[in-house]
Amino acid sequence: MNIKQSILVRVRVAFICVVIFAICVAARIGHVQVVEGEKWSKLGEQVTFSWMKVEPTRGNIYSDNGSLLATSLPFYRMAMDPTLVRQDEFRKGIDSFALMLSLHFKDRSARDYREMIIDARAGNKQYLTLNRKQINHHSKKEMMKWPIVRLGRYKGGVIFEKSEVRYRPFSELSRRTIGFVNENGNGAGIEYSYNRQLGGVQGEALFQKIGGGTWKPVFDANNKKAEEGFDVQTTLDVNLQDVAETSLHRAMAKHEADQGTVVVMEVKTGEIRAISNLSRYGEYYAEDFNHAVRGSFEPGSTFKLVTMIAMLEGTPVKISDQIETGNGVFEFYKIKIRDHEDGGFGRITIREAFEHSSNIAMAKLADRHFGSDPKKFLTYVDELKMAKPLGLQIQGESVPKITRPTDKAWSGITLAWMSHGYGFEVSPLHTLTLYNAVANDGKMIKPKFVRSIMQADRVVEEFETETIQPKICSDKTLADLRILLEGVVENGTATNLKNSHYKIAGKTGTAQVFENGRYTNRWITSFVGYFPAHAPKYTAIVLIRNPRGAFQTGNSVAGPVFREIADNIYSRDLSLHPVMASVNTTPDQSAFPVIKAGRQEELANLLNELGVSNHSSTEEEWARAGKNGKSVTWKSNKQVRGLVPDVSGMTYRDAVYLLEKEGLRVDHSGHGRVIVQSLRPGTAISKGSSIYLRLAL
Repeated sequence: MNIKQSILVRVRVAFICVVIFAICVAARIGHVQVVEGEKWSKLGEQVTFSWMKVEPTRGNIYSDNGSLLATSLPFYRMAMDPTLVRQDEFRKGIDSFALMLSLHFKDRSARDYREMIIDARAGNKQYLTLNRKQINHHSKKEMMKWPIVRLGRYKGGVIFEKSEVRYRPFSELSRRTIGFVNENGNGAGIEYSYNRQLGGVQGEALFQKIGGGTWKPVFDANNKKAEEGFDVQTTLDVNLQDVAETSLHRAMAKHEADQGTVVVMEVKTGEIRAISNLSRYGEYYAEDFNHAVRGSFEPGSTFKLVTMIAMLEGTPVKISDQIETGNGVFEFYKIKIRDHEDGGFGRITIREAFEHSSNIAMAKLADRHFGSDPKKFLTYVDELKMAKPLGLQIQGESVPKITRPTDKAWSGITLAWMSHGYGFEVSPLHTLTLYNAVANDGKMIKPKFVRSIMQADRVVEEFETETIQPKICSDKTLADLRILLEGVVENGTATNLKNSHYKIAGKTGTAQVFENGRYTNRWITSFVGYFPAHAPKYTAIVLIRNPRGAFQTGNSVAGPVFREIADNIYSRDLSLHPVMASVNTTPDQSAFPVIKAGRQEELANLLNELGVSNHSSTEEEWARAGKNGKSVTWKSNKQVRGLVPDVSGMTYRDAVYLLEKEGLRVDHSGHGRVIVQSLRPGTAISKGSSIYLRLAL
């Protein structure tokens, strides 16, 4: 090639580049006409371009320990441009391709698929939906090996149209709190409340229209890359969430209840560790509405705590004072107020009135001390933050409905009814927040659902515990309130929750349901409180609406759910256990080596080597050592699938083997043999649970 020819080639290349650039610019400003099916190689013909939005990948939602609660997974729909396949390749692969489609989707025969594709090809149809069902990434990879598909996008014509689907690994667990965002931008829960952070930033890119009515991206310097969404770390404990939801579901099924709510809150931080909301649909229960956040109910007797704060702070009343409650029926302004005890309580102390939940006592006290100035009573309601939304991290919080003396609905009976929890509505979280303040030395803090916003491992934004009210009452009143709340469980309406391991403090509630302008024979049962009472770490509320059958009170319906959850937490959280006095556990070294539990065959071989007599009373693989004179007797330590093994006395190696075999994550401290395990032996294992072991020589 001479110099003149070389220059001519360079000029032609430069001209082609200018033409391509001009086409891109024209596409950007909308000057390129739509002509389908043209290719870049035909530079003399028109090509269709368009600037399109590029959706970012949505961020993940995590539990407190990093377990995945919600993520976006790629799914695909399968389409095809049958005109792109060469005739020989099409004839060779169409039968096998149609058969694979039929075997995978199972919605039509191989013959039907074959005829559908052949007809589309004969009609020069450049876009054919093969099936509207979505397939996952694994299925797509397998399909890429199929005849025709393996030729590639531009030779085989098969198109995988990608879309992202929100996936929750723990299925329905805390479904409404995690929430959703629909196509219209509406939604609920954390997904909706943190949509801006999770959603990321849209990008923009130049696309070229190709065969089949589809678009492919084209590199352009002006393309704007989509920015992935941030991750959200919540305060939810997956293990505790599972326990709370299971306990609530069991109680609702037992009592055939309509709705139920459980919330567990950490006292010092305000972190919501578990929240479950269930509604009944025939024989099934599902989480379709966040009653704790968006619901409002007449609280019933749990509101008596507010009445006692008003009495102890604003009047000379003492909990040791006495009050006459009569025979269980008292008339206020021609309206009768009743106590639940047949025959009434007679003359009792105010402490006893609270412990046994006397409606008459609360009504008399409120009327006597605030009847002439009900606004003063409402002042305490306002100061305790019961009258306005709490300003939660989750949007859609319900607004309390508090009746005021200036309202038309106010009458002479209103204050008496309000004193024991009727005539107004608040959310379960309002009640929980108040009781948590009592547990937290009077400091009221806002419930917290989200700890931080993350980008990979980097914290973008962290949410601190927020104080609503530094002190809800005096220390003297606070001390009296704790006496009252502990007394409910020790002596009053919730003695069925009492146990010998730790103390619970709280209040039962049983409120009639108000519908169509009247009170019905349906009930809202509740229990709210904290534990351990001497050094509170957790506060919880349980609310169950319309239980059926013989049991329809707070202590018999909601209380056992509270106790079951509290027991589970207590068994797992070793920081709640009192320090035990040290005991001498050293065995008689003159007779036996330090052998307590393990694999029977290995332990027996060891004692035989040491010359120690040993006999077996079991054929189980795992055994415990028992002393029988100067011999060792092996006793059964049977392991049951799905239940927490008893690993006390075992070496760390044996304990880890058994625990990890059951799918438990193991943490430990110390050396030697297991002396404490955080999960009680024989209890059911929750998915993803962890167990802590303390070892000592």
